[in-house]
Amino acid sequence: MKFQAAVQNSLQGIVVINKPAGITSHDVVSRVRRVFKMKRVGHAGTLDPMATGVLIVLLGPSTRLFDKFVAFDKTYRATLKLGLKTTTADIMGQTLAERPYEGLAQADVERVFKQFTGEIEQKPPMVSAVKHQGERLYKIARQGIEVERTARKVRIDELKILQFRLPEVEFLMSCSKGTYVRQLAEDVGEVLGCGACISQIERTKVGPFEIKDAVSLDHLNESHIRQF
Repeated sequence: MKFQAAVQNSLQGIVVINKPAGITSHDVVSRVRRVFKMKRVGHAGTLDPMATGVLIVLLGPSTRLFDKFVAFDKTYRATLKLGLKTTTADIMGQTLAERPYEGLAQADVERVFKQFTGEIEQKPPMVSAVKHQGERLYKIARQGIEVERTARKVRIDELKILQFRLPEVEFLMSCSKGTYVRQLAEDVGEVLGCGACISQIERTKVGPFEIKDAVSLDHLNESHIRQF
């Protein structure tokens, strides 16, 4: 048994996980640790509990490559819900305001999307893993506290509507690291004047790794470890 544990702990590489909704990225890491019977496991690029999709998990010595993987561009499919502003910029939060949206057309949303394409300044949302005075913003948000956040330069290469069916707008976003889908939703809602939040997020691509390359936690085994 000791020899088997030593072999398991010598594993290195990455696994591309298709994260399900309802669990944290840390929960995924814990599950991977149990599957491979090893402690040195980390992830590159947090997905919050509501979000699904591609999560890169690093094993053993490969955790040293964190900066390389977190720097990759990313692509998301998400759904914008118009007319609703919440405390978390998604449908899981408490309602702050409900505003009329019925007069909006697809062209209105497309016009606003153009304003957010290219290099923009974006504040990280309160529900994010960004640190404020040493503490994660999402932990501060859980206490009902909102703090000032400094806007950062991010880049959105593509922002297009996939389906327009009021009050929901399904869209695709390809962007640089550090770009937040939920904050984009809130900002777009403010420009439109009706408010908006996110009802669904799926990360479909991280760098060269696509959702079709990802494995579910229920089917994870050593054959899914990739060398990079």
